[in-house]
Amino acid sequence: MTHFPDTPSFTGFNTPARIEADIIDLDIEGEVPAEMNGAFYRVQPDPQFPPRLGDDIAFNGDGMITQFRIKDGIVSLRQRWAKTDKWKLENEAGHALFGAYRNPLTDDPSVKGKIRSTANTNAFIFAGKLWAMKEDSPSLLMDPVTLESDTFATWDGAMKSQTFTAHPKIDPKTGNMVAIGYAASGLCTDDVSYMEISPSGELIREEWFKVPYYCMMHDFGITEDYLVLHIVPSIGSWERLEQGLPHFGFDTTLPVYLGIIPRRSGLEQEDIRWFKRDNCFGSHVLNAWQEGTKIHFVIPESKNNFFPFFPDVHGEPFKPMEAMTRLTDWTVDLASNGEEFDAITPLTETVSEFPRIDDRFTGQKTRYGWGLEIDMSRPVELKGGSAGGVLMNCLFFKDFETGKEQHWWCGPVSSLQEPCFVPRSKDAPEGDGWIVQICNRLEDHRSDLLIFDALDIEKGPVATARIPIRLRFGLHGNWADADVIGDV
Repeated sequence: MTHFPDTPSFTGFNTPARIEADIIDLDIEGEVPAEMNGAFYRVQPDPQFPPRLGDDIAFNGDGMITQFRIKDGIVSLRQRWAKTDKWKLENEAGHALFGAYRNPLTDDPSVKGKIRSTANTNAFIFAGKLWAMKEDSPSLLMDPVTLESDTFATWDGAMKSQTFTAHPKIDPKTGNMVAIGYAASGLCTDDVSYMEISPSGELIREEWFKVPYYCMMHDFGITEDYLVLHIVPSIGSWERLEQGLPHFGFDTTLPVYLGIIPRRSGLEQEDIRWFKRDNCFGSHVLNAWQEGTKIHFVIPESKNNFFPFFPDVHGEPFKPMEAMTRLTDWTVDLASNGEEFDAITPLTETVSEFPRIDDRFTGQKTRYGWGLEIDMSRPVELKGGSAGGVLMNCLFFKDFETGKEQHWWCGPVSSLQEPCFVPRSKDAPEGDGWIVQICNRLEDHRSDLLIFDALDIEKGPVATARIPIRLRFGLHGNWADADVIGDV
C-alpha cells in the first residue's frame, strides 16, 4: 500500500502529484501576446513511489516534465514523466529501489551499477531533442513535442564522463552547447569534464581537468574564450555516504576558487588559472563575460550556506540571515601574476536567486537580468504550505546600465518559480520580449502560468493561464520557438 511520509517534503503543497496530463486551451485572464509561438518547458521533482528510506529531500524526486505550448493566443499543457532507467525499474517493481540522494550505498542490491538519474533538474531544448537533466548522470533525451522518453545521451559511449551538467550554455556565436560533468570519473572524484556539442547534436570535444576539491558544481559560466567555474565548499565524500549523512555539507573553513578554463581541444591542467578568495556561498550563475584581460562572473552570493538540507559539516546551525544571496560581480584579471581576485562588487541589496538573462547574449556583457526575490518585508500567509522551503515571493528585474530595479509581488498566499525570458523575435534587441514563470497558488493547491512584459514587470502579468492542477516546486525551465521544436 502506497503511503508517503507525513513530513514537509511530502505534505501540503508538496504532496506528490504524479499526474500525466493533456489540457487543451487553458483558461486565460488577460491576453497572451499574439507573437508568442513556441513552448515553455519546466521540470519538477515528483516521486513515483514513497522513498525507500522513509523520508527524503525534494531534490530526489523523479522528473516530471511540463510543456506549455503557446500559439495564436492559446496555451495548452502537456505533462509526462521523464522515464529514466530508475523510473522504469521502480515502475516494474512497484516500489522504490533507489535510496538517498546521491548515495548508492542505500540502494536495493538489484540496481547496483544502474544509472541513478531522476532527470529532475532542467528541461532544455537543443539539436531537436528535449534534454531532461540531472547533473549526477548523463542527460535523458526526450521528444520535444510528444514528451516520449528516449535514451541517455552518451553518444554511443563516445562520452567518457559519467556525468553531464544540468546547466548547459549555448554559445551565441558557434551555436555549440557547452557543458561540464563533475565527478566525471565516479562519485566524489575531483575530475571534471568539459564538453562541447555541435548544433546538430555531435559531441565535438571532451576535455578533462582536476579541481581544487570535490564539491557541488551545479552551474558555471562561459565567455567567448573561456569556461568559468566556481568551486564553493558544498562538499561531499564517501565517508559521509558511509555514515549515512547527506551527500553534501557546507564547510565554512575552505576557500573559494574561480577557475578560468580555455575552451579549446588539447586542454592541459597548467592551462587553467585558479583564483582564490575567502569562504562564501554561490550556486547559480547570471552570466560571465570578457573585458580585455578581465573576466566578469556574476552570481547570487551569500556569506553562508543557502541549502539547509545540506547542513554545516562542523555542526553549526543553519543561519538564514547569512544565507541571503545578492547579485555580486566577481572580477579576475588574467594579466595578473597572483591568485587574488581583482574585485568583488555587490550589484544590489535585493535578495534573489534563480537568476536569468536573455540567453541569446550568453557570455557577453548583458544589460538586463531577472530572478526570484525573497522580500521578507511583505506579508506572508503559507496557507497550504510552502512550495519549496524558501519563500520566493517577488519577480525581480535589474537594469545594470541604469541601476534601476523593478519588483512584482505575487501576494501573501502565493510563491513563484524560476522566470524564463522569451524573445519577441530571433533578432529582437536584448530584453525585448516576455517573462514566463509558474506561480504557486498555495491556498488553492493549484498553479498559474504568468506572462509579463520583460522590461515592465511592475505592471503585473499581461496574461495568466489558470492551471487546474497543482504543479509542485520546480527547478529549471526554458523556452523554444515552434520551428526549433518541430511543431509549427
